[in-house]
Amino acid sequence: MTGTFPGTARPARRSGTVCELLTDEAAFADLAPAWGRLYRRCPTATPFQHHAWLHAWWRSYGTPGRLRLLVVRDGGDLLAAAPLTAVRRPLPALVPLGGAVSDYADVLVDDERGEEAVAALTDGLAAAARTALVDFREVRPGGAVERVYARWRGPRHRVDDSVCLELPAVPMEELLARLPSAKAQRVRAKLRKLAALGVERRPVGPREVDRALGRLLELHALQWQGRKVTGEHLRPRFRAHLVRAAGAMVRSGDAVVTEFLLEGEVVAVDLTLLSPRLAGGYLYGAHPRLRERKADVAVMLLDACTEHTRDGGHDTLSLLRGDEPYKHHWRPETVVSQRLLMARRRTAPLLQAALCDAAARQRGKEVVRRWEARGRAKEHTGGGRP
Repeated sequence: MTGTFPGTARPARRSGTVCELLTDEAAFADLAPAWGRLYRRCPTATPFQHHAWLHAWWRSYGTPGRLRLLVVRDGGDLLAAAPLTAVRRPLPALVPLGGAVSDYADVLVDDERGEEAVAALTDGLAAAARTALVDFREVRPGGAVERVYARWRGPRHRVDDSVCLELPAVPMEELLARLPSAKAQRVRAKLRKLAALGVERRPVGPREVDRALGRLLELHALQWQGRKVTGEHLRPRFRAHLVRAAGAMVRSGDAVVTEFLLEGEVVAVDLTLLSPRLAGGYLYGAHPRLRERKADVAVMLLDACTEHTRDGGHDTLSLLRGDEPYKHHWRPETVVSQRLLMARRRTAPLLQAALCDAAARQRGKEVVRRWEARGRAKEHTGGGRP
């Protein structure tokens, strides 16, 4: 199914610009070549806006009949795209494809045709959201959808979302130069330890990606055995998504799968995702044997990531979503993603309901944090249970 909304922008190249609403999965699949060209013309794109990532996600997680893909064209050129799905709970809304397994959400906009593309996309999105809220979570600051938000004529609101930590995409020695000298020396000692153990690494070719990702997920489950783990990473649908997405992204140069070998055995596998300006270590699996041999897995993985970005023109090495203490050892910049909520006047009550829900959830998180902090304080002072 296709719907067309005429472009209403007024720049010189206005004629012929239209925003189409696509709801057919086959049409989504056919967009791959044009989508790939647009992806490279959008400087704010993250790997989670790659066509292979989103289409693989749809095949694993999408609900038939709910695809809502807005594309702006001028003749044969794709100028913008908003990959969305319709949801009914907890509120009727249009939300980005990618869901919880994606660290960032955004739209794509051709930077050279940005003004007219954003105008047409904004109008098309407003037309598509007649009875639903538009809810973009996990938007990286500076994302292209912020331009849509700025043009939105109805009720809108912005709230903080997840924390991500980011480093400059520079060689390891430059990262070490950011650290206090004593800490930098400890990291160098850990790198020497990895070399002394004989840990080797090798990039995995496209034909081996499926096998390597299977091993990654096996090791990931093993390393978290007996501890709290993200349950979705252990499910068959996630494995299918990851294999489909990463295989295509490795072939296009937008992902790197790395195997780490010790005494000829694969003891760790890492998946790093790449976009034109941002790289991020997405998921890894490591055998407990590495830690038993006193190998620092975090240092090993970050050293590999810096090699992937050495010649790629990337600006940012993202440690992706999460504020874990070990990430702060590298003195990263704390970047807070945004949640952008947009409604029409008739759907303003949905916006207010979403804001009330977000506030309640935030209060709940604060209560849990205070409770956990009190528990740690009791243990530290001997007031906890033995």
